[in-house]
Amino acid sequence: MYDFYLGGKDNFAADRAAVAELDKVVPSTRALAVNNRQFLARAVKVLAEEHGIRQFLDHGSGLPSQNNVHQVAQRTAPDSHVVYVDNDPVVLAHGRALLVEDERTTVIQADMRDTDTIFSHPDTERLLDFSKPVAVLFNSVFHCIPDSETDGPPAVVRRVTEKLVPGSFVVLCQLVSEDASIRESVTKFMDQATQGHWGRVREEKDVAGWFEGMDILEPGLVEVSTWRPDEAQTPAKQLTREWIEFGGVARLR
Repeated sequence: MYDFYLGGKDNFAADRAAVAELDKVVPSTRALAVNNRQFLARAVKVLAEEHGIRQFLDHGSGLPSQNNVHQVAQRTAPDSHVVYVDNDPVVLAHGRALLVEDERTTVIQADMRDTDTIFSHPDTERLLDFSKPVAVLFNSVFHCIPDSETDGPPAVVRRVTEKLVPGSFVVLCQLVSEDASIRESVTKFMDQATQGHWGRVREEKDVAGWFEGMDILEPGLVEVSTWRPDEAQTPAKQLTREWIEFGGVARLR
């Protein structure tokens, strides 16, 4: 569905049908997808250019699309290393085919909640040096997992950041709404569309709690199209504002 919203070709009839139904409930979803992708690119560029980050671990990366993390990072620093993580075997196959000639980038198959497996994976250990700063990305993925004391978003963020050195970064955003009826209706629709493989639309205060103990970069936690806007990008205009992509970038102390 995300790939279709971005104008990609790696999507299927079922995805397009689900998109058509979701657009009836929340018409701004295409704009959310575009703005989210642009936020990801800006965040990676800032971390590479301004903070010297050369290692990126992208959780729940999805099918390769336009302006991927490794492309953005390597335009600034060709020696940047990127590990993509996704639990979908289709993503693994497509990603590895596209990256076959890039020795600094790989895709591994794992659930983003399985931190130990991700960090101990041979390809992760080959490409990333965790004695040095790493940027971990949770870009528009946490609404895909349910609340759980052991595997919900706060627990995952905590497990991952405990493995990182100070000076590492977290890039994180998620779909939120302050309208309880929207949270309920979209969550119900997506849970049905994904056959139970979804979490929920949350509130801004939930996302803010996941950054506890970190130093949040300016301009703070915001609707992502307003995070350090780039003159070279034109944000997509939301038709309505029932829900937004909300998040930011933070440094570990």
